[in-house]
Amino acid sequence: MKIRVGFGFDVHPLEVEHDFWIGGIKVPAPKGAVGHSDADVLVHAICDALLGAANLRDIGTHFSNRDPKWAGMDSKFFLKEATRMLSEKGWKVENVDCTLALEKPKIKAYIPQMQKVLAPLMNITEEEISIKATTTEKLGYVGRQEGVNAYAVALISKA
Repeated sequence: MKIRVGFGFDVHPLEVEHDFWIGGIKVPAPKGAVGHSDADVLVHAICDALLGAANLRDIGTHFSNRDPKWAGMDSKFFLKEATRMLSEKGWKVENVDCTLALEKPKIKAYIPQMQKVLAPLMNITEEEISIKATTTEKLGYVGRQEGVNAYAVALISKA
């Protein structure tokens, strides 16, 4: 069996009067992430981790933020497509480990729902996607609640 590991990172600014989509779900928050698509920072980081592990470049290569076709797109579509691209090359997602960095809102209560939504898009179980959250102790753009970022590591395999 052949295995590979990929790493993903994404960041989006936060602004009032925007929906906050994170981990494939809409979370109530005073500010939401801003981007070309729905700005789901967690899904974007996972996509980059998966695509990187399979040496398929990154999310921007396949779904450019300069292409109006992707404007406002639900990021779950990108994750499903990234998983399909891996499958076409003979790769299978084994597990994903993610960390969100944000001050507010607290997302611990939403993690099981995120796992439930994201796992089937990657053809894995909810136990095979770990989602954690941390703050930056009020330091930097995350600490000032100006932005949110996400990190993801993915393990993929090929028979």
